[in-house]
Amino acid sequence: MVALVGALLGLRAFWIEPASLHVVEHPVAGRWPRELDGLRIAVLADLHVGSPFNGVEKLRRIVDETNAARPDLILLAGDYVIKDVLGGRAVPPDEIAFMLRDLVAPFGVFAVLGNHDWWYGARRVADAFHDAGIRTVDDDAIAIDGPQGRFWVVGVSDYWEGTHDVHGALAHVVDDAPIVALTHNPDVFPDVPDRVVLTIAGHTHGGQVCLPIVGCPIVPSRYGQRYVAGHIVEDGRHFFVSTGLGTSIIPVRFRVPPEISIVVLRAAD
Repeated sequence: MVALVGALLGLRAFWIEPASLHVVEHPVAGRWPRELDGLRIAVLADLHVGSPFNGVEKLRRIVDETNAARPDLILLAGDYVIKDVLGGRAVPPDEIAFMLRDLVAPFGVFAVLGNHDWWYGARRVADAFHDAGIRTVDDDAIAIDGPQGRFWVVGVSDYWEGTHDVHGALAHVVDDAPIVALTHNPDVFPDVPDRVVLTIAGHTHGGQVCLPIVGCPIVPSRYGQRYVAGHIVEDGRHFFVSTGLGTSIIPVRFRVPPEISIVVLRAAD
Protein backbone atom coordinates (compact mmCIF):
# COMPACT_ATOMS: atom_id res chain seq x y z
CA MET A 1 0.00 0.00 0.00
CA VAL A 2 2.81 2.42 0.90
CA ALA A 3 4.51 1.71 -2.42
CA LEU A 4 1.26 2.32 -4.30
CA VAL A 5 0.66 5.63 -2.54
CA GLY A 6 4.24 6.66 -3.27
CA ALA A 7 3.84 5.77 -6.92
CA LEU A 8 0.60 7.76 -7.19
CA LEU A 9 2.15 10.79 -5.51
CA GLY A 10 5.17 10.56 -7.79
CA LEU A 11 2.88 10.33 -10.82
CA ARG A 12 1.08 13.47 -9.71
CA ALA A 13 4.27 15.40 -8.90
CA PHE A 14 6.36 14.45 -11.93
CA TRP A 15 3.71 14.18 -14.61
CA ILE A 16 0.10 15.13 -13.90
CA GLU A 17 0.69 18.52 -12.28
CA PRO A 18 3.62 19.72 -14.43
CA ALA A 19 1.65 18.80 -17.57
CA SER A 20 -1.52 20.58 -16.44
CA LEU A 21 -2.58 24.16 -17.09
CA HIS A 22 -4.98 26.29 -15.10
CA VAL A 23 -6.44 29.76 -15.59
CA VAL A 24 -7.06 31.25 -12.15
CA GLU A 25 -8.69 34.59 -11.36
CA HIS A 26 -7.38 36.49 -8.34
CA PRO A 27 -9.53 39.44 -7.21
CA VAL A 28 -7.16 41.98 -5.64
CA ALA A 29 -8.78 44.80 -3.69
CA GLY A 30 -6.68 47.80 -2.80
CA ARG A 31 -5.98 51.47 -3.39
CA TRP A 32 -7.09 51.30 -7.00
CA PRO A 33 -9.12 54.19 -8.52
CA ARG A 34 -12.79 53.30 -8.80
CA GLU A 35 -12.88 54.31 -12.46
CA LEU A 36 -10.44 51.49 -13.19
CA ASP A 37 -12.25 48.91 -11.08
CA GLY A 38 -12.36 45.50 -12.76
CA LEU A 39 -9.16 45.89 -14.81
CA ARG A 40 -7.99 42.40 -15.80
CA ILE A 41 -4.24 41.77 -15.85
CA ALA A 42 -2.95 38.44 -17.16
CA VAL A 43 0.35 37.48 -15.55
CA LEU A 44 2.55 34.90 -17.28
CA ALA A 45 5.58 34.07 -15.17
CA ASP A 46 8.41 31.55 -15.43
CA LEU A 47 7.40 30.00 -18.74
CA HIS A 48 10.73 28.12 -18.90
CA VAL A 49 9.90 26.94 -22.39
CA GLY A 50 11.68 23.66 -23.01
CA SER A 51 11.32 22.30 -19.49
CA PRO A 52 9.51 18.94 -19.36
CA PHE A 53 5.83 19.24 -20.39
CA ASN A 54 6.50 22.87 -21.38
CA GLY A 55 7.47 22.77 -25.02
CA VAL A 56 6.29 25.01 -27.84
CA GLU A 57 2.98 23.11 -28.05
CA LYS A 58 2.24 24.00 -24.44
CA LEU A 59 3.26 27.59 -25.14
CA ARG A 60 0.70 27.77 -27.95
CA ARG A 61 -1.96 26.56 -25.52
CA ILE A 62 -0.87 29.16 -22.95
CA VAL A 63 -1.18 31.93 -25.53
CA ASP A 64 -4.61 30.74 -26.66
CA GLU A 65 -5.99 30.37 -23.13
CA THR A 66 -4.59 33.74 -22.08
CA ASN A 67 -6.31 35.43 -25.00
CA ALA A 68 -9.53 33.54 -24.25
CA ALA A 69 -9.53 35.05 -20.75
CA ARG A 70 -9.85 38.50 -22.40
CA PRO A 71 -7.37 40.44 -20.25
CA ASP A 72 -7.06 44.20 -20.55
CA LEU A 73 -3.30 44.02 -20.02
CA ILE A 74 -0.74 41.20 -20.24
CA LEU A 75 2.43 41.26 -18.13
CA LEU A 76 5.27 38.80 -18.68
CA ALA A 77 7.27 38.37 -15.49
CA GLY A 78 10.49 36.81 -16.77
CA ASP A 79 12.32 33.47 -17.11
CA TYR A 80 11.24 32.51 -20.61
CA VAL A 81 14.17 30.19 -21.35
CA ILE A 82 15.69 27.26 -19.45
CA LYS A 83 19.13 26.43 -18.14
CA ASP A 84 20.07 22.97 -16.84
CA VAL A 85 16.57 21.61 -16.23
CA LEU A 86 16.58 17.82 -15.86
CA GLY A 87 14.98 16.34 -18.97
CA GLY A 88 14.63 19.72 -20.65
CA ARG A 89 15.45 20.91 -24.16
CA ALA A 90 16.51 24.49 -24.75
CA VAL A 91 14.23 26.53 -27.02
CA PRO A 92 15.75 29.69 -28.56
CA PRO A 93 14.25 33.00 -27.36
CA ASP A 94 13.43 33.94 -30.95
CA GLU A 95 11.07 30.97 -31.20
CA ILE A 96 9.50 31.78 -27.84
CA ALA A 97 8.97 35.44 -28.70
CA PHE A 98 7.55 34.50 -32.11
CA MET A 99 4.73 32.64 -30.37
CA LEU A 100 4.21 35.21 -27.62
CA ARG A 101 3.63 37.92 -30.23
CA ASP A 102 0.15 36.42 -30.71
CA LEU A 103 -0.88 37.57 -27.23
CA VAL A 104 -3.56 40.25 -27.50
CA ALA A 105 -4.76 42.82 -24.95
CA PRO A 106 -6.17 46.32 -25.54
CA PHE A 107 -3.64 47.96 -23.18
CA GLY A 108 -0.70 45.97 -24.53
CA VAL A 109 1.82 43.29 -23.63
CA PHE A 110 4.92 44.18 -21.57
CA ALA A 111 7.79 42.12 -20.22
CA VAL A 112 10.74 42.09 -17.86
CA LEU A 113 13.63 39.63 -17.89
CA GLY A 114 14.30 37.00 -15.23
CA ASN A 115 17.54 35.58 -13.91
CA HIS A 116 17.48 32.67 -16.38
CA ASP A 117 17.14 35.13 -19.25
CA TRP A 118 20.17 37.03 -17.99
CA TRP A 119 22.15 33.79 -17.70
CA TYR A 120 21.16 32.83 -21.22
CA GLY A 121 21.94 36.29 -22.61
CA ALA A 122 19.83 39.29 -21.65
CA ARG A 123 20.50 41.21 -24.85
CA ARG A 124 19.57 38.26 -27.05
CA VAL A 125 16.31 37.67 -25.18
CA ALA A 126 15.41 41.38 -25.18
CA ASP A 127 16.21 41.66 -28.92
CA ALA A 128 13.99 38.64 -29.67
CA PHE A 129 11.11 40.27 -27.82
CA HIS A 130 11.72 43.58 -29.57
CA ASP A 131 11.67 41.89 -32.96
CA ALA A 132 8.36 40.26 -32.01
CA GLY A 133 6.84 43.61 -31.05
CA ILE A 134 6.85 43.00 -27.29
CA ARG A 135 8.26 45.83 -25.23
CA THR A 136 10.59 45.03 -22.35
CA VAL A 137 10.35 47.59 -19.55
CA ASP A 138 13.29 46.72 -17.28
CA ASP A 139 13.98 49.87 -15.23
CA ASP A 140 11.63 51.81 -17.49
CA ALA A 141 8.02 52.97 -17.47
CA ILE A 142 5.15 53.18 -19.92
CA ALA A 143 1.98 55.26 -19.59
CA ILE A 144 -1.26 53.45 -20.40
CA ASP A 145 -4.05 55.78 -21.51
CA GLY A 146 -7.42 54.07 -21.54
CA PRO A 147 -10.99 55.37 -21.76
CA GLN A 148 -11.27 55.28 -17.96
CA GLY A 149 -8.04 57.16 -17.31
CA ARG A 150 -4.26 56.80 -17.18
CA PHE A 151 -2.06 54.44 -15.23
CA TRP A 152 1.60 53.42 -15.50
CA VAL A 153 3.41 50.12 -15.89
CA VAL A 154 6.88 50.39 -14.33
CA GLY A 155 9.39 47.59 -14.83
CA VAL A 156 12.09 46.81 -12.28
CA SER A 157 14.97 44.63 -13.51
CA ASP A 158 15.86 41.32 -11.87
CA TYR A 159 16.95 41.42 -8.22
CA TRP A 160 19.79 38.94 -8.78
CA GLU A 161 21.15 40.05 -12.15
CA GLY A 162 19.78 43.52 -12.94
CA THR A 163 20.27 46.89 -11.32
CA HIS A 164 16.78 46.61 -9.75
CA ASP A 165 16.80 50.36 -9.09
CA VAL A 166 13.21 50.82 -7.96
CA HIS A 167 13.43 54.57 -7.48
CA GLY A 168 15.30 55.03 -10.76
CA ALA A 169 12.56 53.18 -12.59
CA LEU A 170 9.87 55.24 -10.86
CA ALA A 171 11.67 58.43 -11.90
CA HIS A 172 10.31 57.84 -15.42
CA VAL A 173 6.77 58.49 -14.13
CA VAL A 174 5.86 62.12 -14.79
CA ASP A 175 2.48 62.48 -13.08
CA ASP A 176 0.47 61.15 -10.14
CA ALA A 177 -1.47 58.47 -12.05
CA PRO A 178 -1.61 55.00 -10.45
CA ILE A 179 1.39 52.69 -10.89
CA VAL A 180 1.59 48.94 -11.40
CA ALA A 181 5.16 47.69 -10.93
CA LEU A 182 6.36 44.55 -12.72
CA THR A 183 9.47 42.64 -11.69
CA HIS A 184 10.76 39.08 -11.72
CA ASN A 185 12.08 38.42 -8.23
CA PRO A 186 9.82 39.25 -5.26
CA ASP A 187 12.78 40.22 -3.07
CA VAL A 188 12.51 43.69 -4.62
CA PHE A 189 9.22 44.33 -2.82
CA PRO A 190 10.54 45.75 0.50
CA ASP A 191 12.07 48.62 -1.52
CA VAL A 192 8.82 49.48 -3.33
CA PRO A 193 7.23 52.69 -1.95
CA ASP A 194 3.52 53.03 -1.27
CA ARG A 195 3.30 55.28 -4.33
CA VAL A 196 2.91 51.97 -6.22
CA VAL A 197 -0.61 50.59 -5.91
CA LEU A 198 0.32 47.04 -6.97
CA THR A 199 3.57 45.14 -7.53
CA ILE A 200 3.60 41.92 -9.59
CA ALA A 201 6.35 39.27 -9.62
CA GLY A 202 7.10 35.60 -10.30
CA HIS A 203 10.36 33.67 -9.79
CA THR A 204 9.32 31.48 -6.83
CA HIS A 205 7.15 29.02 -8.82
CA GLY A 206 5.13 28.92 -5.61
CA GLY A 207 7.93 26.72 -4.30
CA GLN A 208 6.99 24.07 -6.93
CA VAL A 209 6.29 21.71 -4.02
CA CYS A 210 3.93 22.62 -1.20
CA LEU A 211 3.51 20.03 1.54
CA PRO A 212 0.60 19.90 3.98
CA ILE A 213 1.43 21.59 7.30
CA VAL A 214 5.11 22.07 6.34
CA GLY A 215 4.47 24.40 3.42
CA CYS A 216 7.08 24.95 0.70
CA PRO A 217 10.47 23.50 1.69
CA ILE A 218 12.41 25.34 -1.03
CA VAL A 219 11.67 28.94 -2.03
CA PRO A 220 14.35 30.89 -3.98
CA SER A 221 13.95 34.01 -1.88
CA ARG A 222 15.93 35.56 0.96
CA TYR A 223 12.57 35.95 2.73
CA GLY A 224 11.61 32.28 2.62
CA GLN A 225 7.87 31.68 2.40
CA ARG A 226 6.99 35.33 3.05
CA TYR A 227 6.57 36.04 -0.67
CA VAL A 228 6.04 32.53 -2.00
CA ALA A 229 2.77 33.12 -3.86
CA GLY A 230 -0.53 34.95 -4.11
CA HIS A 231 -1.83 38.29 -2.87
CA ILE A 232 0.27 39.76 -0.08
CA VAL A 233 -0.38 43.01 1.80
CA GLU A 234 2.37 44.69 3.84
CA ASP A 235 2.00 48.13 5.42
CA GLY A 236 -0.90 48.86 3.07
CA ARG A 237 1.16 47.96 -0.02
CA HIS A 238 -0.24 45.29 -2.33
CA PHE A 239 1.82 42.55 -3.94
CA PHE A 240 0.93 39.62 -6.18
CA VAL A 241 3.33 36.73 -6.83
CA SER A 242 2.36 34.27 -9.57
CA THR A 243 3.16 30.57 -9.13
CA GLY A 244 4.20 30.49 -12.79
CA LEU A 245 4.01 27.95 -15.58
CA GLY A 246 7.25 26.01 -16.00
CA THR A 247 9.73 24.21 -13.79
CA SER A 248 13.34 24.83 -12.87
CA ILE A 249 16.16 22.44 -11.91
CA ILE A 250 13.85 19.50 -11.12
CA PRO A 251 10.70 19.02 -13.23
CA VAL A 252 8.33 18.58 -10.31
CA ARG A 253 5.20 20.32 -9.07
CA PHE A 254 3.13 19.16 -6.12
CA ARG A 255 0.04 21.08 -5.01
CA VAL A 256 1.35 24.05 -7.04
CA PRO A 257 -0.03 23.52 -10.57
CA PRO A 258 1.05 25.70 -13.51
CA GLU A 259 -1.10 28.80 -13.67
CA ILE A 260 -2.06 31.64 -15.96
CA SER A 261 -2.85 34.24 -13.30
CA ILE A 262 -5.64 36.72 -14.03
CA VAL A 263 -5.37 39.53 -11.50
CA VAL A 264 -8.68 41.43 -11.31
CA LEU A 265 -8.23 44.82 -9.67
CA ARG A 266 -11.00 45.86 -7.33
CA ALA A 267 -11.26 49.31 -5.80
CA ALA A 268 -11.55 49.28 -2.03
CA ASP A 269 -15.00 50.03 -0.65
